[in-house]
Amino acid sequence: MSRLFLVAITLHLLIMGDAGYAQKQAEEILKAVVKVRAVIPDAAITAPLLGTEREGNGILIDSDGYILTIGYLILEAKTIEVIDPEDKVIEAKFIAYDYDTGFGLIRADKLFDVPPLKLGSSSELKQGDPALVAGHKGSEDVVGVRIVQRGEFVGYWEYLLENAIYTTPPYQNYAGAALIGPDGSLLGIGSIFTRVAVAGFGSIPANMFVPIDLLKPILNDLKTAGRSRQPQKPWLGVTTEESHGRVFITRLTPGGPGEKSNLQADDLILKVNQQPVKGQADFYRKVWALGSAGVKVPISILRETEIKEITLNSIDRYQLLAPTAEGGEKQEKM
Repeated sequence: MSRLFLVAITLHLLIMGDAGYAQKQAEEILKAVVKVRAVIPDAAITAPLLGTEREGNGILIDSDGYILTIGYLILEAKTIEVIDPEDKVIEAKFIAYDYDTGFGLIRADKLFDVPPLKLGSSSELKQGDPALVAGHKGSEDVVGVRIVQRGEFVGYWEYLLENAIYTTPPYQNYAGAALIGPDGSLLGIGSIFTRVAVAGFGSIPANMFVPIDLLKPILNDLKTAGRSRQPQKPWLGVTTEESHGRVFITRLTPGGPGEKSNLQADDLILKVNQQPVKGQADFYRKVWALGSAGVKVPISILRETEIKEITLNSIDRYQLLAPTAEGGEKQEKM
């Protein structure tokens, strides 16, 4: 199956030259997808949820050695390694993690002798379009997929994408995998395995990809400052779950605003600033509408049979969840 889709890329690239050139270009495209391996300290805040040894994929996106991946692979990393197409281990430095999009950026200490993958245009992707998903094992790690949905993705970790990309069949090695268009350009970065409702089929397994167009406005900031220079959203440090439109707190980040305000697991969030909450996405939007990080966030909760009014002092999550642990490359302060 993977060889068939390698041929598909080759056929599309024939317009650029003869058959030999096109075949070589297709193979070079896949070489830009590398393995990323990170070690995280035992004491890291994310260690209990994400583990201390993380592996996935990354994509070489320019000739200076910058590699794009999904951020949770490298969040709070103590050491990062990249394994190139020839199985050589190369040390890499943490460069950035953008909490709003989920993108992570690292830089290899040594340059690769392969061309980077060009950034495509994810805004043009629509339901039904074909694409390829590629991992770090080359042509044996490629799967043909279809875009089954473009739409909202809501994460329990105070995360919301308005126009995420959903693909099927699902790809097992999805973390940081490359979503590649017929022209060989990068359209998205693999994030998670999930399920989506499709008319006529019910709930089907799928992967969610972060659209590459979200990277373009912030890429220079990530390279130079380690984060976007845009105002940061208020963060509460609460993990939530939605059930029938109701939002429950399931976990509190140690030291976060939620814990400091004495919120508890199983609290039901009723209102934000006296406005009723109708689901996780609505909860996030109402909080973020109050202003930037640091704004006070008044909420109403139901705890057992008692309604409580609590005001949280939101923060910039970078204050608590430093993207790199001690030993990683430090970025300039904003």
